[in-house]
Amino acid sequence: MAISGIENSGGQAGEGRVKNAILIAGPTASGKSTLALDLAERNGGVIVNTDSMQVYSVLDVLTARPTAAELARVPHFLYGHVHPSTAYSTGAWLRDVMKLIDDGTFVERPVIFVGGTGLYFRALAEGISEMPGIPQSIRDRWRYELQEQGAAKLHRILLREDSAAGMMLKPTDGQRIVRALEVLDASGRSILEWQAARGRPLIDRASTRFLVIEPDRAELVERIEARFDRMMEKGALDEVRQITDLGLDPDLPAMKAIGVRELQAAMAGELSFPEAIERAKIATRQYAKRQATWFRHQLGPEWLRFAPW
Repeated sequence: MAISGIENSGGQAGEGRVKNAILIAGPTASGKSTLALDLAERNGGVIVNTDSMQVYSVLDVLTARPTAAELARVPHFLYGHVHPSTAYSTGAWLRDVMKLIDDGTFVERPVIFVGGTGLYFRALAEGISEMPGIPQSIRDRWRYELQEQGAAKLHRILLREDSAAGMMLKPTDGQRIVRALEVLDASGRSILEWQAARGRPLIDRASTRFLVIEPDRAELVERIEARFDRMMEKGALDEVRQITDLGLDPDLPAMKAIGVRELQAAMAGELSFPEAIERAKIATRQYAKRQATWFRHQLGPEWLRFAPW
């Protein structure tokens, strides 16, 4: 897929900002990675993962990470570098990007950010608020309370101590409830106050190319279904067995990757495998629709919108 006007213009990093970056957003299975690889090869660039699920190890196939052959063609960063036991955040991803900048990874090389996580792109382009450091004792305390008392009880505590933050969260969203409580405990300030203070963008917006793929819905559905079938052929079930054997909290982000719960249910005899596969395909289609809606309403006029293939 060739896109005019986005050839190499000498990318570099300086003063904490990435110049001449290319941002490629789009729903799952829309061909983002193929486009990024093509541009990186032609321009001598590097690719940075901008997808919240592809950061996790173990789930190589199920999160549609680039293959070993693709990874060998151009340098790729921030793929599979986080253990599934970690509740990785947008802030953590941005700090990892900042480390790449500090290490000089992008000097004299164009960098292509590609993925489907809108909040990562927003953080790049607009900056993100700095959060306070959380002492391990406070972090451990609230995670213990979540395990012992459950999300609904902690949500009631949050409503009492920080009603504005509590009203923004669902009573079942244990991870975010705990995050709000630990920030309040460590700093004495609401997480909403911290979030309101924007940081500095990491990219130089004036020299950045913004691309968002808007595929034909029917074609995307066909690609999603064919891709999940290939995932099953390439070992997705083995990956689900591996992550299940880790005994992780089911509320962790990695455990919510599409296909994990469906295939776990089939492994437990709660569903047939054909039914689990169909449910995973439906969930993927629904996720792609949510992504497309977010990109359509949240990405500004600087984004060039185009149909692939």
